[in-house]
Amino acid sequence: MNVFDRNINFDALFKFSQISHSTRQHLKNVYSSLAVCMFIAAAGSYVHVVTRLFQGGLLSMLGSLGMMAWLAMTPHSSQTEKKRLAILAGFAFFTGVGLGPALDFVIAVNPSIIVTAFLGTSVMFLCFTLSALYAKRRSYLFLGGILTSGLTILLLVSIVNMFVGSVVIFKAHMYLGLAIISGFVLFDTQLIIEKAEMGDKDYIWHCVDLFLDFVTIFRKLMVLLAMNEKDKKKEKK
Repeated sequence: MNVFDRNINFDALFKFSQISHSTRQHLKNVYSSLAVCMFIAAAGSYVHVVTRLFQGGLLSMLGSLGMMAWLAMTPHSSQTEKKRLAILAGFAFFTGVGLGPALDFVIAVNPSIIVTAFLGTSVMFLCFTLSALYAKRRSYLFLGGILTSGLTILLLVSIVNMFVGSVVIFKAHMYLGLAIISGFVLFDTQLIIEKAEMGDKDYIWHCVDLFLDFVTIFRKLMVLLAMNEKDKKKEKK
């Protein structure tokens, strides 16, 4: 029997039978909005790195938090959809500007790291997203408490390291944070599915959850790669 004669059913490969049709449509809106947010965030980063019209820092962080709060306070309805999409775009832009200082650090070490980090983040995000979509419904929701506890530990470690100033602790903090946020991709994806199945079709706010996951993974991976590259250059000298 020739194994190469077998036909592959690609329709079945992308068929999520455990997810209703309306929820699948909702997820399409979520990921479409996520893709747009990435382009807008890239524009914000470009503005910081190239044009210097806006500088990443406290003001961009406050702008991002302000837009997020505004979005949360604006009710979800067909009448406010365009307004909320505009607020989402502003949030993504300020978030992109906020990546500026990290990008400046990475560019000083090796600009190609940015592309590597983005591709790595995309692969990680895609793998964890597909794992959540193909897995049994609600199977990863138990991670919520564990991941929240992990974030609390990270906060305590970062506070301690403000006084210690250890590079080793900082790197451990970054690696642990990378693992925790990757877990949040699983958790948030399945949580969005459950909310959609229960009638919550606010794809704009659901996009915010996944966008923050992606940006956080990208920032941590980018800084870690830059630090490792910097250490290699020191060893060669």
